[in-house]
Amino acid sequence: MGLRACLLGLLALIVSAKCSYSPEPDQRRTLPPGWVSLGRADPEEELSLTFALRQQNLERLSELVQAVSDPGSPRYGKYLSLEDVAELVRPSPLTLRTVQKWLLAAGARNCHSVITQDFLTCWMSVRQAELLLSGSEFHRYVGGPAETHVVRSPHPYQLPKALASHVDFVGGLHRFPPTSSLRQRPAPQVAGAVGLHLGVTPSVLRKRYNLTAQDVGSGTTNNSQACAQASVAHVVGQQGRGRAGIEASLDVEYLMSAGANISTWVYSNPGRHESQEPFLQWLLLLSNESALPPVHTISYGDDEDSLSSAYMQRVNAEFMKAAARGLTLLFASGDSGAGCWSTSGRHQFRPSFPASSPYVTTVGGTSFQNPFQVTSEIVDYISGGGFSNVFPQPSYQEKAVAQFLSSSPHLPPSSYFNASGRAYPDVAALSDGYWVVSNHVPIPWVSGTSASTPVFGGILSLINEHRILSGHPPLGFLNPRLYQQRGAGLFDVTHGCHESCLNEEVQGQGFCAGPGWDPVTGWGTPNFPALLKTLMNP
Repeated sequence: MGLRACLLGLLALIVSAKCSYSPEPDQRRTLPPGWVSLGRADPEEELSLTFALRQQNLERLSELVQAVSDPGSPRYGKYLSLEDVAELVRPSPLTLRTVQKWLLAAGARNCHSVITQDFLTCWMSVRQAELLLSGSEFHRYVGGPAETHVVRSPHPYQLPKALASHVDFVGGLHRFPPTSSLRQRPAPQVAGAVGLHLGVTPSVLRKRYNLTAQDVGSGTTNNSQACAQASVAHVVGQQGRGRAGIEASLDVEYLMSAGANISTWVYSNPGRHESQEPFLQWLLLLSNESALPPVHTISYGDDEDSLSSAYMQRVNAEFMKAAARGLTLLFASGDSGAGCWSTSGRHQFRPSFPASSPYVTTVGGTSFQNPFQVTSEIVDYISGGGFSNVFPQPSYQEKAVAQFLSSSPHLPPSSYFNASGRAYPDVAALSDGYWVVSNHVPIPWVSGTSASTPVFGGILSLINEHRILSGHPPLGFLNPRLYQQRGAGLFDVTHGCHESCLNEEVQGQGFCAGPGWDPVTGWGTPNFPALLKTLMNP
């Protein structure tokens, strides 16, 4: 009788507008460019929705991340297992019981959790979902270069107030799959070709970053690396039937050429159902796999202002979980420079997430000073960078950022950025003029930080190889060590500025590179022998 009364009470809350709240009131719901509505979804169509359950002990988790990532800590390198993390963050019994009863009462079925028990994915009909999530209204959409079909709600959803302390957000309602920002630039004009290269290839990268023919994986360790895209040695997820896209080809080719002879996992998640969010599915996989590659490179990004605070804070907690386990997560900084948006008639720079998360290492982009020679590097004007409007500046980077802000001769007006926010990128690599082979067709002059990120990831995988062979743990969350060592082992990039708002005040110019750290190229680009020496100490 008690259970039935509880279920009836929860059902009453579902239909009572007075007892509801919106978990994501600030989530942008405007249709992204290139997407069109195909009308209402069939009420009997099946949906898969993901419920992010409230975690416990996040402050303790943050302390542990600091301890295992700081070379000065006695706990440095003593990473937690997935089971340890689960023990720490697992939702309370009350949260698990309350959410499960609510979903059961609504007719949800085939619910699957993860090892950490903080996500629950369930199936239900559109009709049931619209009753469960008050205010939602599911429509079908098509868009993107691959004419992707998705089911989303253009209207905000509400949950019973009884769930306010139990659910962070519901995935599968609002966020659209991001489209690639890779660009194919016109080839620069050059007379003659003696001693010159005609674009960035693996051999050009190895020459620039001082990798010799001997700098490859040994094949004798259990070292591995991963990119979240569309295997090679190990495919996690279901591959889409379409041909490999340029972005997927780029990620795999350059991760495997920089981190040569190292086992490579490719996370393929085209969204196995039209209501799924591919990036969210990747996060769920991380919480459900005990043995993972130490290095992951990801090219996903979105404007901070397009995402809800609840979503970003929860995703940030997922990155904390990964850092506690000793995973190095590398994210592309984006391809819009400082970005730009106008609010209340005032221009501001537009930071990107997850690039702005304090628990990931963000990779910016550079170009050769001479595009046809292996020379020193300058800023690639598209290189994403700036200051978060959501996440405060972590202590590990305060000195570096203060030095930049006090010494840069070309600072934009202070009203354009939040000087106290998490500043990014942390490092950089070449992002301009790549050759990519996609579906057996060579494509020249492909550019974007989606190129620089796997290159840096592959180089870190080689360093992990040396560390593992020497009996040391993998590098883990790199930023505390990176900033303590003040760019040791990296080529400092000191020339060039990235793009921003095209108005009279800043005239298209964002931040500019300078000596030391800067919010365009971070600490700089890898010099493999020097970086290996710097990062080999326990």
